[in-house]
Amino acid sequence: MNKINKILLGVSLLVLGGCDLDRFPESQFTDAAFWNTESDLMNAANRHYQLLTGFQLDNRGDDNVNQTANNISNGSRNIPATSGDWSNAYRDIFTANNILEKGVKAQVAESVKNRYFGEARFFRAMAYFGLVQKYGDVPLVLKTLDIDSPELRSPRSPKEEVLQAIYDDLDFAAQWLPGHRQLPAAQYGRVTKSSALALKARVALYAGTRAKFHNDGDGQKHLRIAVDAAQAVIAQGHSLYPSYHGLFQHEAEGPNNTENIFVKIYGVSVSNLIVGHSYSRDMENGRNAPTRNLLRQYLYADGLPAYTTENQPSSTRSSFFVPEKDESSYNTIFENRDPRLGMTVFKAGEDAYKGPWVPTTTLGSRTAYAAKKGFNLTDWQTAGSGTVDKILIRYGEVLLILAEAKYELEGQISDADLNLTINALRKRAGFNVMLTNEFVINHNLNMREEIRRERTVELALEGFRYDDLIRWKTAEIHLPGQLLGAKFVAADWPGADPSTLRINGEGILVTEDTNVRTFKPGRDYYYPIPLQEITLSGGKVTQNPNWQ
Repeated sequence: MNKINKILLGVSLLVLGGCDLDRFPESQFTDAAFWNTESDLMNAANRHYQLLTGFQLDNRGDDNVNQTANNISNGSRNIPATSGDWSNAYRDIFTANNILEKGVKAQVAESVKNRYFGEARFFRAMAYFGLVQKYGDVPLVLKTLDIDSPELRSPRSPKEEVLQAIYDDLDFAAQWLPGHRQLPAAQYGRVTKSSALALKARVALYAGTRAKFHNDGDGQKHLRIAVDAAQAVIAQGHSLYPSYHGLFQHEAEGPNNTENIFVKIYGVSVSNLIVGHSYSRDMENGRNAPTRNLLRQYLYADGLPAYTTENQPSSTRSSFFVPEKDESSYNTIFENRDPRLGMTVFKAGEDAYKGPWVPTTTLGSRTAYAAKKGFNLTDWQTAGSGTVDKILIRYGEVLLILAEAKYELEGQISDADLNLTINALRKRAGFNVMLTNEFVINHNLNMREEIRRERTVELALEGFRYDDLIRWKTAEIHLPGQLLGAKFVAADWPGADPSTLRINGEGILVTEDTNVRTFKPGRDYYYPIPLQEITLSGGKVTQNPNWQ
């Protein structure tokens, strides 16, 4: 695959201050010798791309599991002494603040300067959003700090103030960043106007629904922002990639695929590796193993469900549904389903990691299901050498944001908006049963549930599930529940010893039972503040409720 912009990968990143760099004109530069040209600004901004989080295994929800239990998912975590969730975000915020302060001296046009300031403010907004999602109120620091700066002991700022700062940053970024069509091909991978608008839509949907369902703030205000930002992205002229499966492969990389709004670039190749990952190996080893809880969310060929989005039997069940106790084979659950299920999870006998997939829990998959979405055989062949890019923001998500925000804002959604959003995603995947208001009414469905279901399956295994459960205030329903795996059918599990498996009365693998899972609603909707941050602030930063 022809990678477009390896400058982001191979560039020698300059230190952004805080060290003795007084040996100009050798290989390192003082601040006096830097921050002068567009090249200086670009190289400084490249630090953000180097620090950018790529492939991560998010097992905090109910949709997938790792080889061992996740202590957030099962409620067993304690207050950490330190945490990268906090410190890495403030590292990124410092990097942005440093660029914004020192870059003012650059001898370039204001439009050029503001373009890279827009990049810095995009990444600062992204870092603050991650903090707000996890911790709620956090210290808002919009300038660089010295070791004796009083702001080091700042208390937590109200999250509404932090959210406004995020919006301000993203509005500035959207004003000054190039459109995706104006971005030079050699700069593919850098953030664009669409990146800023799409992140704003993501932030606003989260803030709006969390406020609405937790009764904490003006949800309507944020939902209006989400709708406006999502519509602004649509106006930029993006389109869905033709293949849902191919979207997560090398074939979809590069500027010609306008569904990819923001990606972390990897590459170049196994023989010339600059930045690589092990995502396909992680899939083989069961570190992203789908649960039956996830598989239950996929609709059947008639557009009807078997389970609600809260993992309970649906009052209206598809005629294609086979009761779980009656599944005659491992593959029964895949039959007559939304095609995205078969693009997300391997069926028994399908060519997978080391050949045809054979149901097992011995390779690390505690559910006996094998993740398929994003698996790449070339990436798999050498550990640490994966080069498929990580999609961080895509147009498909923006369409889902618009559908959900419209419904939650207005209490309804038109068929025209459903066609623009959810039905466009279904058509792309080859699932031709359309979601309409009439379909929902005629089949006694719930529109909110179907919008949430669509988000769950379209974005499956992409790292959204936990945060969705948090903002919908349904984590207290999902996370204490059983995590289930595949049906044990001896003929499909050659060599397996059922006495080593925990199987329920219907023959279903119990991956984690309710006796080892918990969620405390008065505590667990926010992360605990790391103890070191409380100490370093002199007690000004206080702990989240009921963490002790």
